[in-house]
Amino acid sequence: MKDLTKGNEAKQIFYFTLPMLIGNIFQQFYNLTDSIIVGRALGKGALAAVGASFPIIFLLVALIIGLTMGNSVIISQYYGAKDMRKVKKAIDTGYVVLLVSSVVITVLGLLFSESILRLLSTPEEIIPQAKIYLDITFAGIFFLFGYNAISAILRGLGDSKTPLYFLMISTLLNAVLAFLFVMVFHWGIAGSAYSTIIAQGLSFICGIAYLNKTHKVFKLNFKKLEFDKEIFIKSMQIGLPSGVQQMLVAGGMMALNKIVNSFGTDALAAYTAAGRLDSFAVIPAMSLSVGISSFVGQNLGAKKPERVRKGYYAALLMGAAVSIATTIAVLCFGRPMISVFNSDANVVNIGTSYLMIVGSFYILFSTMYITTGVLRGAGDTFVPMFFTLFSLWVVRVPLATMLSKQYGTNGIWWSLPIAWAVGLILAQIYYSMGRWKTKVVVKPSVIVPIIEQEKEAEWNNSNF
Repeated sequence: MKDLTKGNEAKQIFYFTLPMLIGNIFQQFYNLTDSIIVGRALGKGALAAVGASFPIIFLLVALIIGLTMGNSVIISQYYGAKDMRKVKKAIDTGYVVLLVSSVVITVLGLLFSESILRLLSTPEEIIPQAKIYLDITFAGIFFLFGYNAISAILRGLGDSKTPLYFLMISTLLNAVLAFLFVMVFHWGIAGSAYSTIIAQGLSFICGIAYLNKTHKVFKLNFKKLEFDKEIFIKSMQIGLPSGVQQMLVAGGMMALNKIVNSFGTDALAAYTAAGRLDSFAVIPAMSLSVGISSFVGQNLGAKKPERVRKGYYAALLMGAAVSIATTIAVLCFGRPMISVFNSDANVVNIGTSYLMIVGSFYILFSTMYITTGVLRGAGDTFVPMFFTLFSLWVVRVPLATMLSKQYGTNGIWWSLPIAWAVGLILAQIYYSMGRWKTKVVVKPSVIVPIIEQEKEAEWNNSNF
């Protein structure tokens, strides 16, 4: 486990974030591999079907992602305060939430998948394929939740490397299975979905095995899970705003998808392809955001606010450098990258326009995401949630609706960097006010009194 409260701030953040960055790149290979194989082997209709499914899946998993984030913040702050008793309780509580939430979301997804597709004005010709893809994905949603939960636990403990190894193996497995199921067995779009849930299941099983064999204090034992109501409430207070934010963000994605759907299958296929590449481009900023959250959590838990300021500036510089390089790459090679997914001329033209417009402003996204990562690491999640929702629902969705009527799909694309700019301005203003510094959840002097240290050491050496 990595202690982020000591050493050079920039180096700590870099080396802590790097495994997550690599892991997120491999994670995106799930979607990238599926989209390329589906787009090439099954055509633009199947590619559009995968794209139509994505915002629906994201909507239903968004809440658990937010709750996991809240649990990770609490774990990181208790770990920074060296309170292992509370760390164990927080981990167990997270497992219970995972189990219940995954069952509920699976049932809801299977019941309403087709209804939601029609509500979003999905082109009629791709609804059958989109429903197949969605239903198979929902059937295996527990594995997706499980891997994300274990990864969040390990990040909160300062371990960002271990999940990477499992993810690399499962990503390669996903690529092999997707090729086998779609290209060899000819299972169609169902083969793509099956390959993903099998690979995610492997990641989850590997994560459980690792915890059980190497971390006895944090070992998963379903018979001895300890649900802590107080920690659950704290996790909800921190994670629920982020979860609601993610759900509303997903709702915004669905609203945007509905606008894109009105332009037909070609536009949706292009949006899907460009979105897969766009996901790769924003990975560094998202990874730095998660990394700075853990860094801030541990250092505020250890009462070292000066390290938070230095770490924030270091993360901004790293994010800016990567964003500029990514923008240059996208502007130079956008067209050939889109054509990898599907060679249809109209699809390529629409997708290239997306990359030219959106790719020019990645530095805005990077700065915004890193700033909100600092706020979340301190436990201040409500205000960032408001900023995100404002920039999405008040700025981007209305702008996309209005601009698309005059400029077509390009109007939809322009709404994204404008929304980033608004979100960044709001986040920077709030950060400069400093109110987020008062939101720290734990106080080391309260959690681990000196008179209890001897008892705590004895507890830490016990087995579960």
